[in-house]
Amino acid sequence: MEEGNTIAKRAGSRLCCLCNERKPALKRPKTLEQICRDCFYNVFEEEIHQVIVGNHLFKAGERVAIGASGGKDSTVLAYVMSELNRRHNYGLDLFLLSVDEGITGYRDDSLETVKRNEVQYGLPLKIVSYKDLYGWTMDEIVKVIGLKNNCTFCGVFRRQALDRGAAYLKVDKLVTGHNADDIAETVLLNILRGDVARLSRCTSITTGEDGPIPRCKPFKYTYEKEIVIYPCS
Repeated sequence: MEEGNTIAKRAGSRLCCLCNERKPALKRPKTLEQICRDCFYNVFEEEIHQVIVGNHLFKAGERVAIGASGGKDSTVLAYVMSELNRRHNYGLDLFLLSVDEGITGYRDDSLETVKRNEVQYGLPLKIVSYKDLYGWTMDEIVKVIGLKNNCTFCGVFRRQALDRGAAYLKVDKLVTGHNADDIAETVLLNILRGDVARLSRCTSITTGEDGPIPRCKPFKYTYEKEIVIYPCS
């Protein structure tokens, strides 16, 4: 009985394994550490900072576009990039770059989120649309080609739209919210397809270095579960 009470007391008095001051609020998905919220926010941001610095992703004075879809990944990316740029004096000019595919009921709400991010984070926003770039919305394209392979068309158009938007902004780099889970999924897909060429480059933190605008993935080592629980306000 006494042994049971002792265990219960120990469990109740357990503290954050990093600061040893506050009670743990969560078990970190990446390390399984029991930590408080403040420590989680700190290590989450610091790890991304170390990835940026360790991989020499940016140089002071560069113009960097953040691919902003309005989803959780890109919203957190915009917030963290803005915060780290200020905190560590990266000296970057940051922009939000969003694509309007013209899909009714799909992009409307997320574009509103991006517009709120523009105000909240103080970052200039550029929205490029399929209609303006190609003369067709994705809804109009689907009416012509049908539903078969429409995702393939959209993927190609979206990539080109981001490139053209980045060129319009005259940026040096484009960053995207691809995280560790996304990269793992891409690796598995390329293995199943036997696509050796893509397999060799899909894990790179920076791609397109031989092109006009390289793309970087600051979230390469960041877990999706941690992005979901990270507040961006």
